[in-house]
Amino acid sequence: MFCYQCQETAQGKGCTVIGVCGKTAKTAKLQDLLIYTTKGVALYSSILRKEGKVSQEINRYLINSLFITITNANFDDNAIIEEIRKGIKIRKELELSLNEENKKEVEKFSHLVNWQAETDEEIVEFSNEKKVGILRTENEDVKSLRELLIYGLKGMSAYAEHAMNLGKTQDEIFAFIEKGLLATEDDSLTGEELTALVLECGSYGVKVMALLDEANTSAFGNPVITKVNIGVGTRPGILISGHDLNDLKQLLEQSVDSGVDIYTHSEMLPGHYYPELKKYPHFFGNYGNAWWKQKEEFEKFNGPIVFTTNCIVPPSAEASYKDRVFTTNAAGYPGWKKVKVNEDGTKDFSEIIELAKTCQAPTELEKGEIVGGFAHNQVLSLADTVIENIKSGAIRKFVVMAGCDGRMVSRNYYTEFAEKLPKDTIILTAGCAKYKYNKLNLGDINGIPRVLDAGQCNDSYSLAVIALKLKEVFGLNDVNELPIVYNIAWYEQKAVIVLLALLYLGVKNIHLGPTLPAFLSPNVAKVLVENFGIGGITTVDEDLKKFDLV
Repeated sequence: MFCYQCQETAQGKGCTVIGVCGKTAKTAKLQDLLIYTTKGVALYSSILRKEGKVSQEINRYLINSLFITITNANFDDNAIIEEIRKGIKIRKELELSLNEENKKEVEKFSHLVNWQAETDEEIVEFSNEKKVGILRTENEDVKSLRELLIYGLKGMSAYAEHAMNLGKTQDEIFAFIEKGLLATEDDSLTGEELTALVLECGSYGVKVMALLDEANTSAFGNPVITKVNIGVGTRPGILISGHDLNDLKQLLEQSVDSGVDIYTHSEMLPGHYYPELKKYPHFFGNYGNAWWKQKEEFEKFNGPIVFTTNCIVPPSAEASYKDRVFTTNAAGYPGWKKVKVNEDGTKDFSEIIELAKTCQAPTELEKGEIVGGFAHNQVLSLADTVIENIKSGAIRKFVVMAGCDGRMVSRNYYTEFAEKLPKDTIILTAGCAKYKYNKLNLGDINGIPRVLDAGQCNDSYSLAVIALKLKEVFGLNDVNELPIVYNIAWYEQKAVIVLLALLYLGVKNIHLGPTLPAFLSPNVAKVLVENFGIGGITTVDEDLKKFDLV
């Protein structure tokens, strides 16, 4: 196997025996084949889309298959094989709709559709072909740009799926996903053309995050400042993790008056900020911390757990909770049950609710509250207060510390960085990176909390909207003239599309850590440094000086 799509990849170079995430070589190769299969579907659907002949079923396949391959999303070989089979079936059906003129367009990428596999064994055997995986591309820079584009598409697909689950889609987003997938198989493209496509991917990243923001707010209202309980109650509970707020809504609806409380975990924490979700009295609070602590924390929760997306850590063989975990959407793990999907597309959580009733209440991990809900609508409603504090000098700088949390000890850098920030600075955050500092007592500035949590990783869009509004208010020509520093932790592919979106919006001098992506070749990294000022991190004290934060 070879995989270097996440920040924790082995030795900062690439996983070659088993994934640090826990996926086996077989799983990694099947995921590569799933992407390859999806490119074949994209070849046909891109042609037929021009004639208006692509259904929502095809759109969902494109994004769900990519979502399955995101880090920590799906470890179930049988589920991945089934998705490959589905792709082959769709490909054959689409081929029947091509006319003779269309078929000429296929010739350039015929290798994507000329292979067949009938049995599971044939699928596994074909996944071992070199042309399927990352190493098919020998030129280091071309490989780097192709993978950067693929990872951007994976992140985009995740956000598009959440929006689709709430009834919001944009055909141009799916068209670009097809275009991007096929570009990674086009040997005629130059490095400059691939670079342009990567930046174009960022423009669609902005569009898909805006679409998801619209989907979430139209369904659940605009996030509001909310105090979230981090303790526990006396009743049994269900713990819901991941990012899909539509699943959370359905679980809340179906568990009303059941005697069971609902708790969020990790990236689902921002669910508490939405008016249409927080109105449920049994929506109790948030349990635990970021995704990587789940092994110890799930043991103590005692009730069933629902994964709506990625961030799965494979349980140990002795784990007591492994038989009470359920998955939905693209998430999967061998032996874990899938939540039943009704004919109308809604989920049936009844089995989980009944199981919860037989469980003990969660074991308390901590007490207290954390405050969030500072998405763009809420922050902009406080704009006069914020601007007044900036003009008076009470707020000297904003520090964007969005992104991901992870297991590496080096990530403690972000806790120390937050603790050492001067008291006239405010942290803007989104994503699970917040767990490195959202429980610290950092105080406030004239009533404005020093940690403003906009929400999930996709809510980095909110941070961009806030920055662009401040630029407008202060009459600046360039968003980089604002007193904002970007010190972002990254982990997986949704962070990649967020980064590309920020670059498209013109944001420069973003620092990434704990390490720069392994998939950036020296030449590609050089382009990002020279054109956008992308940089890494060093020590907390050195970086505070570098960012003029001392």
